[in-house]
Amino acid sequence: MKLGAFSVSLNVKDIHASKEFYENLGFHVLSGDINQNWLIMKNGDSVIGLFQGMFDKNILTFNPGWNQNAENIDTFTDIREIQNHLKEKGMKMLTETDAVNEGPAHFTIEDPDGNLILVDQHR
Repeated sequence: MKLGAFSVSLNVKDIHASKEFYENLGFHVLSGDINQNWLIMKNGDSVIGLFQGMFDKNILTFNPGWNQNAENIDTFTDIREIQNHLKEKGMKMLTETDAVNEGPAHFTIEDPDGNLILVDQHR
């Protein structure tokens, strides 16, 4: 089972201050819109998302079908297969995706310490 590209989505208080901070650490803006309060930043293979006012907690994010450059990859595990596997293992889903369709979808789970995990397939 391949979860796809990994990033950390950070709930930030001031996106401008956070952008400057992470630029000082060597990150550059990969995509996003600072006027809409979200940026995706990258340093080597490390990817972070900065989100102001969009959610309450930091989120671990996996994107099936993408590499670390947000580019489509040919072979990947579909999100519905990942969801079914986790449910068979007895994992509780906070949100679920439609199990019968294809294409973009997402689901969320929580680890034992309350960390939110988003699996978000864009294609």
